[in-house]
Parts: sequence; C-alpha cells; structure tokens
Amino acid sequence: MNSDRMDIKKRFGKAVRRRRKELDISQEVLGEMSDLHRTYISSIERGTRNPSLENITKITESLNISISDFFAKYVNPPNE
Repeated sequence: MNSDRMDIKKRFGKAVRRRRKELDISQEVLGEMSDLHRTYISSIERGTRNPSLENITKITESLNISISDFFAKYVNPPNE
C-alpha cells in the first residue's frame, strides 16, 4: 500500500510537469497562477509531496484542464 501511494505521487508529479511544459510555462509561473510557491510545485513534480484536493484543484485550474480530464489524460492514460 505504501508503495502505491508513492507511485501515485510520482505519476501525478510527472503529469503536472508534462502538462506545464505543454503550456510552455515555468514552475514559477504555475506557482503564481495557482497561488502556490515554486518550490512546492517543484516538490510535487518530483513526487515528494502529497497535495491536498484544494491544491490539486488550484493546479489543474491553472493548467486549464478539469481534474477528471487531467487524471484521465495524464495521470492514468489509457494503454498504460
């Protein structure tokens, strides 16, 4: 169970990084847009943070995508 939790944090972090890079914005800009610190965004992308639902909402809104679409397309895409 503990390894599963780490896995989802890493997958979520990679997904945030991928979407952020698609939008061509820096961690600092994403942090400003989501009202979160750049170092917090960095630790999420590295998979070392377990963001709250509130922060997931802030991040996905700043990435201009719904939470459900974000998870479907980036965190748990089909064929993976």
